[in-house]
Amino acid sequence: MSQHADPPSAADRPEDAAPLVRDLPDPPPLRRMVGPGVVAVGVGLAAGEIILWPYLTSIAGLGLLWLAIVTVAVQALINMEIERYTLATGQTVVAGVSRWWRGWGIAICLAGAFQYVWPGWATSGSTVATFLIGGGDPVLISVGALVVIGVLLSASKVVYRTVERVETAKVLLTLFLLVVVGLVVVSASTWGEGAVQAVTGFGRIPDGVTFTLLLSAIGAAGAGGVHNLVLSNWIRDKRYGMGAHVPRLVSPITGREEASGADRYSFEETPANLDRWRTWWRRANIEHAVSFLAVGVVTIGVMCLLAYETLYGRAGLDNSPAFLQIQGQVLADRVGGWLRVLFFAVAAVSLWAAAMGLLDIIGRVTSDFLRRTYLAGSTRWSEPRLYLAVVWAEIVLGSAILLAGFDQPIALLLVSTCAASVVTLVYAMLLIRLNTRDLPGSVRLRGWRLVGMAVAVGFYGFFAAAMVVTQAAAL
Repeated sequence: MSQHADPPSAADRPEDAAPLVRDLPDPPPLRRMVGPGVVAVGVGLAAGEIILWPYLTSIAGLGLLWLAIVTVAVQALINMEIERYTLATGQTVVAGVSRWWRGWGIAICLAGAFQYVWPGWATSGSTVATFLIGGGDPVLISVGALVVIGVLLSASKVVYRTVERVETAKVLLTLFLLVVVGLVVVSASTWGEGAVQAVTGFGRIPDGVTFTLLLSAIGAAGAGGVHNLVLSNWIRDKRYGMGAHVPRLVSPITGREEASGADRYSFEETPANLDRWRTWWRRANIEHAVSFLAVGVVTIGVMCLLAYETLYGRAGLDNSPAFLQIQGQVLADRVGGWLRVLFFAVAAVSLWAAAMGLLDIIGRVTSDFLRRTYLAGSTRWSEPRLYLAVVWAEIVLGSAILLAGFDQPIALLLVSTCAASVVTLVYAMLLIRLNTRDLPGSVRLRGWRLVGMAVAVGFYGFFAAAMVVTQAAAL
């Protein structure tokens, strides 16, 4: 392995400095790479899979199942381009695009804050919890849940490990629920119709479904918005590729290491490094295909089938989590009260775990950008301190929104998820430029993946434009 001098501190290096040259670390076994995809899908298994897509199914049938599957697949492609850049450089995508113009970082951080300051996930979880316990104030429960989440993140020695454990437990619990309902509730005819509609319904939009609701559902399927971008931070903390050279984000209360996204690395394109790169890339793709793509498609598919089986054709369903209460009662009537309890418990835990992940996301993205761009020389504002400041600011703002009376979960989710789709459109275009021009020729974006990214831009662009046009026509 070649030897190089220790890197200068972030405060000593200009933003446009040449990347520091290091050898690409040896990849670990595939089983030790499992994590980032689980966290991404764990945070994502919430509003879209539990509320928005099942609600769409309850009013429009299985005619949109194809769109849910396509959305998760498109996001998996985008996610791997996010991982490509950080694997090769150790730097986050937000830091990478900010090297061209700081405004990109500012815009992404502001978009993330806007996307996640609306506590729709926490409020939805609390609303479902009231169904489970038979009453309570969702607003007060939500504020309490947000405070508990803040305490957990603040007390975590290595924040990523806490988030990974919580989201992994959530994914396992959700998969258990899916197995149960798939076996005892969803009929063979519904399984068959779902398979047929996923193919024959491709490209069709059922009547009565607005593009605003579609854009929202697309933004909530899988991940979406700034949620995808934080994969850079998560794989860096998991020690993927050149991210192994960057310290991890830890709590300033219980930890000692300080995370820094200021330094950008590269590796010499030697046969040994390129061989290691191919192994890293192959294993990262496998990890994401199984933990994100497969789990995401199965979850959103089964939840839509369940909604079709239990709710489709019913009159009077409102665009609110109240339809979940009806669904829970149907499960109790058909199978037993135990399944109603399991359904509500998993839904509440899933939505609260998503709220935790989303607070972590905006904290990571914003603190990484602020530290690298504006506070690199500060001895007071380390990245962990910035992280906790942002997390608690989001908690305070979210609680204030709820206490001020903006407490309708679906309305909050629509705002957040529509914003997510627009943000995804913007950074998908930025990723194409980043991974075709700022990476070495041997690892850069090319071939079918480049075509796929162009399709992803067109995909999000079409639905965003359609929403704008239809909303303008309605004025």
